[in-house]
Amino acid sequence: MPDMDDFTLPEEILQDNSSSSGSSSTAGDDDQTLVTREGLKKLQEELELLKTVRRGEVAQRLKEAISYGDLSENSEYEEAKNEQAFVEGRIMELERKVKSAKIISERTDHRAVEIGSSVTVRNKSTREEPETYTIVGSTEANPIDKKISNESPLGKAFLSSKKGDIVDVIAPGGVFKYEIVKVA
Repeated sequence: MPDMDDFTLPEEILQDNSSSSGSSSTAGDDDQTLVTREGLKKLQEELELLKTVRRGEVAQRLKEAISYGDLSENSEYEEAKNEQAFVEGRIMELERKVKSAKIISERTDHRAVEIGSSVTVRNKSTREEPETYTIVGSTEANPIDKKISNESPLGKAFLSSKKGDIVDVIAPGGVFKYEIVKVA
């Protein structure tokens, strides 16, 4: 019966793979992961959970599936291998994001919208009530919590705008006009 070491990747390999992704060693702005301190903490917590708990759980499932015998027709084994690949891939992704994280600094100038700003806007096209959004990096974007990515159509349009500005948001559904009501 194969040893469990045959089915898990050693930490050294994971670290080597994440650092030799083919990109240059000097990270440009495109390689950075823009996050708040809170967002970085969440990434680190998820990474720690995956490394300390999930890896062990998946290894145990693999060990159990191997004990069932014939691996060629063993759906539990295939499922555990797929889960292991997902967990290891997520670990590599999180390690890359944490390594390239750039903390969005606390804002002191509330005149123009920038990453980290809370911006209250009114959709001039629909005349709905004003809504407040926080502009964050793409890693933390969560529209349900009103956190929009600086890379989204809304985020891109709001960046550098000031209170009183009318901005055009070019979205898949057309062009929408928004008034910047407040920047915080």
